[in-house]
Amino acid sequence: MKRILVPTDFSTCANNAVNFAIQTAKIIPLQVTLIHALELTGDLYTDYMAVSGEFSHSLLNEVTDKLSNLKSNIEETEGIIIETYVFVGTVKESIVQVASEKNIDFIIMGTAGASGIKEKLWGSKTAGIIAKSNVPVLAIPLEYTWEKPQKILLTTNNFEKEPVLLDFLFALTNLYKAEVHVAVFTNEEQDNVITSMEHSRSIPAFKEALTGQYHFETIIVTHLFGKNFEESLQEYTRQNEIDIVAMVTHKRSFTDRLFHPNIVKRLSYHTKIPLLAIPVIHD
Repeated sequence: MKRILVPTDFSTCANNAVNFAIQTAKIIPLQVTLIHALELTGDLYTDYMAVSGEFSHSLLNEVTDKLSNLKSNIEETEGIIIETYVFVGTVKESIVQVASEKNIDFIIMGTAGASGIKEKLWGSKTAGIIAKSNVPVLAIPLEYTWEKPQKILLTTNNFEKEPVLLDFLFALTNLYKAEVHVAVFTNEEQDNVITSMEHSRSIPAFKEALTGQYHFETIIVTHLFGKNFEESLQEYTRQNEIDIVAMVTHKRSFTDRLFHPNIVKRLSYHTKIPLLAIPVIHD
């Protein structure tokens, strides 16, 4: 993990994500890139493209100055070197372009939740990026206050062992010197007895495999039971003071109800702690 991308609209929500990236970069040297997408539609876009589009050019200059001031303030107060880009286009377009051009390893975005029109809009953008991104995305809630993560929880029902999925998670965990938790969920209403038994039987071997592969002294693996995954997850994170919840998103797994991108997107609206989405990339 060397390059972090943080989209910002200069809101409190986005500032939380910027601060998370800055504090992380203080722990280990990372390249932090801030981008702002200037979304122009209809007459605004036509005006911007016109030779006499003074208003839109003024708007572009304004956001460029704001991003430059943010960069200068961070570099002066935090001692972290920042790259900045302003794009005319959508947030998704800007993230896809920069992530590709700059070989971004990690995206950090603020999410304001689903209360209110403005907040839902920004939250939906974060959720949309989670669903489409080819690199891990960390969603930072509006009410979140930075603390160095001490416990990171991976939720899985697929018992992933592939390094392409787990290396990033364990590198992040090692970066923060955090404790690793893994939760496997069985739905008491929808899953049959055989599924429950398979989960219970697979957990010890999965724990042993992870411990041997990543050489962590302590990996806590828990079998969760309940009627609702989100409620069971929230209760576990509360009781165990989890700092980040990580999920692997299986984009083309139609039978995987639990970790379908739509579930992860919905969680990004309501999470009270950072939510890390690690994508499965299919050829």
